[in-house]
Amino acid sequence: MVRLFGPLVGLFFAVALLWSFGNGAYTAITEPAPVTAEHEFHLHPKELDLASNGAFGRFDKQQLQRGFQVYKEVCATCHSLKQIAFRDLKAIGYSDAEVKAIAKQWATKATTFNPVTGDRGERDNIASDRIPTVYYAGQGVPPDLSLMTKARHDGGAYVYSLLTGYQEQPAELLKKFPDSKTPDGLHYNPYFANLNLAMPAPITTDGQVTYSDGTKASVDQMSKDVSAFLVWTAEPKLDKRKQTGWAVLGFLLMATVLAYLAKKNVWADKH
Repeated sequence: MVRLFGPLVGLFFAVALLWSFGNGAYTAITEPAPVTAEHEFHLHPKELDLASNGAFGRFDKQQLQRGFQVYKEVCATCHSLKQIAFRDLKAIGYSDAEVKAIAKQWATKATTFNPVTGDRGERDNIASDRIPTVYYAGQGVPPDLSLMTKARHDGGAYVYSLLTGYQEQPAELLKKFPDSKTPDGLHYNPYFANLNLAMPAPITTDGQVTYSDGTKASVDQMSKDVSAFLVWTAEPKLDKRKQTGWAVLGFLLMATVLAYLAKKNVWADKH
């Protein structure tokens, strides 16, 4: 009995699946989804050439330090970086003394609890502390940036494009989609998914940050540098992973050659 009903059940599900697929295809052809402003005017991220790109790429520590400076002076007001501890900054070229100084100078203080007195106090941040969470007073909570370049398609290129993509709404968009005018309090950016976001342009003028290494701080340069820094925060071990990956590939290649030679020797005609 089971052998009789088994094929029938399978056939039923196969027919149901084919019907569902055919019905969906027919609907898509006869009732296409309406074209929206988001679909037509949303842009793919610009190309961003970073030193860490590609299989052989490695982080440019000087650029990462500049990016951290941009984050600290421009982005840290609203955006947290809670997955990064101050001591992690040694990986981008800061010395122990510099890390301690950066932690101590950070605007937000870490709190402590005294179980004897029941009081809460403040202390200076130390190297082992994570970069303090930002408590934003406005509406909505700006996203933490620690893993932003892993959470968005095209990662660093997306961040760079967003930072440099603020502009006036195109007249063509308003002509074609009259109801798509950017609402008050939002800002038009074609690299954002729905074209309008609450964050105003954070990097607006050349020289907004004064780089300690003398690099000219243009809007484009600052945007590239902080994008590179956020690529690092999302994957601090990227250099090590690539280095290990090439070593593993070399080992596997050598093992493959040795296995082939062993096979040839084992199966060789000994007569």
